[in-house]
Amino acid sequence: MTKNNFTRALVVWLLTSLGIFFTGVLTGFYARGLVVALIATAGLGLINALLWPILSRLALARSVITFALSALIVNGVIIWSLSFFTLEIEVSWSALFFLALNIAIINTIVSGILTIDDDASFYREVFKKMKGRAKKAAENKDKPGFIFLEIDGLAEKILRKAIDNGTMPTISDWISRGTHKIKEWETDFSSQTGASQAGILHGNNKDIPAFRWVEKAKGNKVISTVGLGDAQEIEARITDGNGLLATDGRAIANLYSGDAKDNIFVYSKLSKIKQLYSEAWNTFYAVSYNLVHTLTYTIWEIGLEARSRYRQGRRNTLPRLRHRGRLYYFTRVVADTFLRELSTYTIIGDIIAGDKDVVYTTFMGYDEVAHHCGIADDEAFYVLRKLDRCIRRIEAAKAYARRPYYLCVLSDHGQTNGATFKQRYGYTLADLVQKLLPEGHGMYFELDSNQDHFGQMVTVPLQNVRNRVTRKSKKKEDKKIDAIVLASGNVGLIYFTQWAERISLEDINAAYPEMVKGLSEHEGISFALIHSKERGAIVIGAKGTYYLADDKVEGENPLAKFGKRAAVHLRRLDSFNCVPDIVLISMYDTEKDEVAAFEELIGSHGGLGGTQSRPFILHPFEWDLEEEIVGAENVCRLFKREMVSTQRRQ
Repeated sequence: MTKNNFTRALVVWLLTSLGIFFTGVLTGFYARGLVVALIATAGLGLINALLWPILSRLALARSVITFALSALIVNGVIIWSLSFFTLEIEVSWSALFFLALNIAIINTIVSGILTIDDDASFYREVFKKMKGRAKKAAENKDKPGFIFLEIDGLAEKILRKAIDNGTMPTISDWISRGTHKIKEWETDFSSQTGASQAGILHGNNKDIPAFRWVEKAKGNKVISTVGLGDAQEIEARITDGNGLLATDGRAIANLYSGDAKDNIFVYSKLSKIKQLYSEAWNTFYAVSYNLVHTLTYTIWEIGLEARSRYRQGRRNTLPRLRHRGRLYYFTRVVADTFLRELSTYTIIGDIIAGDKDVVYTTFMGYDEVAHHCGIADDEAFYVLRKLDRCIRRIEAAKAYARRPYYLCVLSDHGQTNGATFKQRYGYTLADLVQKLLPEGHGMYFELDSNQDHFGQMVTVPLQNVRNRVTRKSKKKEDKKIDAIVLASGNVGLIYFTQWAERISLEDINAAYPEMVKGLSEHEGISFALIHSKERGAIVIGAKGTYYLADDKVEGENPLAKFGKRAAVHLRRLDSFNCVPDIVLISMYDTEKDEVAAFEELIGSHGGLGGTQSRPFILHPFEWDLEEEIVGAENVCRLFKREMVSTQRRQ
């Protein structure tokens, strides 16, 4: 231990002891003097050092469910055991939890102030624990490995803004030193994680038209890219067994596995959650307070969310969500704290062990916060600042690695800001569709994502829509369901249930004569994509029509403001199975760079318009990514190419 580390540890010990002494009454823990508190703190540290490897194994089996509560209980029991060695210490049952939490909070705050979190001792501890896994690394000590760190939902434009304002000093340093370059790329039409990660990790995102869609062949079942069961089914459709992570890879907190054998909190592999216990053990639990600190950060995150709501209300920030919901506290904590820390610790362990050729993880925190606060809000930049620190820690682990590793940071899509459709017009897309349906026709809709897409991971898989929405109600008679309305950011999806296959423009006009005109001419809608029997795919706007098959425009081009490849993306979408009967894109204000999401989310993505389709790749300077990159499938192809080229050069 260096002199500086010893001094810092001594200060932490003294201040923690003071915390025990002064908060003893509140916690039910009584140290009759400061000397006793010092002894108690030293005893807790000694017992942790000697017994933690055994005791944490007992806590590990419950950690995923309790989110580190088991670690607090173990430390509480250790504190309670100290009372058997001296009469100067009295411990009540409440101390089994609250005193351990109190110590963790004090330790976290003091460590942060003193920058004791220099990680050197942590890296050394992990290095010792990786001897078994390091055997393979010894055989491949000259073979480079690759770490892909995805920041969910961060647009290239916002990344550059974060670099310029000092939010991400680690990334800024990489660029200034010339070790990495920023490359903007363009997503497919469905600019959301379900489609982008399918393309990046498997090289195939065909037939994923949105975040959620209807499969008429399955009785009008709603499929969600993060639905339990749905993610597994989607991955089975898109994989060929040769994904990005197929060779000695690991996936962490992603939607799909990329054919990795080792998966931790991957939606499509949640049935294999036991891997968390064996694989994350050596890093997440290498130091006894890692989990306790994570819980402390959790409490801090809840406070930040409460402050954010108050701050935006006091400043009258516009646009903003006035009601984020109580469940969002939990969603934000899991995405921006628990999964972030889990990914960071696990990747550090993988780098030091050196037995993984490629690792891919998703940091979800920015996407969650930007959805609810805005893509350039102070709260969103605060999340990026914390992610930058995690990236710095991951980079520092390379000094202890047994083989070289290359780091690549990327995003799967961006987001575009704007007041929602409901905030602008006082009613939802579902209300508008219902108004355009004939009298007596029923409708089912899913527009509410206020817990965001991540929250749906823990919901029950959606059942057959007809069965679900036609259950008898005590208040009113059941209605026949003729239309299903879904939202994916500023994309609206409409399916008519009376037809077993996609219905044509001609049939829609015959059955619902007010529908197409009412939607395409609404000021909150830029255009509608519909398939015609006579003319093929047609994009209909308020003042013009684009015939995609003929590449001809009548009147004003409804795609003029959506970029030069908008027609290409829509032609591809039109070829998908399960494409909606009507696809809608909301209004897009080019001057303000704003869309009107059909969901109640301030920052949104899923379709066209603004920065939502302009993510980035921050890649090693040796990689040749000068060509224009369009589509997530091409990102996968280029990553594979550059990984092979790097290994050959090495």
